[in-house]
Amino acid sequence: MMMTAIPPSRQVLTECVRTATAAPSLHNSQPWLFRIAGPTVEVYADPSRRLPVLDPDGREQLISVGAAIFNLRLAIRQAGYRCHSTAFPDRKKPDLVARVYAAGPAAATPAVEALSAAVPHRHTNRFPFAHTPVPDDVLDHLADAARREGATLTVATAAGRDTILRLAREAERWLRARPGYRAELARWSGGGVRHDGVPIWAVGPWDALEAVPMRDFAELMPLPRPTEKFEPYPTLLVLSTDGDDRTDWALAGQALQRVLLTATWQNLSTTPISQPVEVPDLRRRLTDPAGGRIAQLVLRVGHGKAVGVTPRRRLADVLLRSPEPAPRDRP
Repeated sequence: MMMTAIPPSRQVLTECVRTATAAPSLHNSQPWLFRIAGPTVEVYADPSRRLPVLDPDGREQLISVGAAIFNLRLAIRQAGYRCHSTAFPDRKKPDLVARVYAAGPAAATPAVEALSAAVPHRHTNRFPFAHTPVPDDVLDHLADAARREGATLTVATAAGRDTILRLAREAERWLRARPGYRAELARWSGGGVRHDGVPIWAVGPWDALEAVPMRDFAELMPLPRPTEKFEPYPTLLVLSTDGDDRTDWALAGQALQRVLLTATWQNLSTTPISQPVEVPDLRRRLTDPAGGRIAQLVLRVGHGKAVGVTPRRRLADVLLRSPEPAPRDRP
């Protein structure tokens, strides 16, 4: 007698989507939409939430969506199901980034349990980190996390770190001079009750040493930004991929989220430093010509104090209506 596996209920998949929305995104724009159809969750990029000044090609948006896809995959595994996904499955729907399928039952592994437990504790930390180095074995864990998702994570040397920080400061000046940059920043930051963007309390202080170039979300806010001394020698990691098309960007996002959750599991804080990869000429300088690796993101890691949870959109705002079932022909 053959047994058929019962697929996850819509309620289970809805909770998996909720976990997916805990992913990080550029300016906390949360540029994703989901549709549940049977045992499948479709993941879309929301074109209305693309940042055209910082991200004209949608690269960072797809990295953000990729991070949500990883959370979704992880949540399905944690719920007790196998899953697999197909990237950009429909050429007629360019915003459909992936279909994630929940397959037969499968017990969650210890790694799935650990990464799942880290999801609610992963937050971008824009505050100073301790002046202590990250152990090499922990950095190896982070590199392995990226490798498991098909990407490469490289620890910057002392000279490489100084170059990256210089490029980040140069990029920040270039970006601030771009038309529309301040208006775009204002759209995604500030006070008031909202379910997205970067609130005032999450902006963090300015580095008194001017070593770590943090994005100045407080520029347009009424109160002056406080100043603190950041770590003088931050640990910087470069996430890169073999290629540089839409599939690679979504892959980079999944690798990024696995790295971030692994770092959280290791009691590390993380901050993306996006500016150097938002200026095409500077991004090319971070590319490894010998290895052919394309830089997608710079990540700062270290030991930092706990920070709060940034707002998230309601499920009703990100869940699309499921397609109606096809009518049956009457006999």
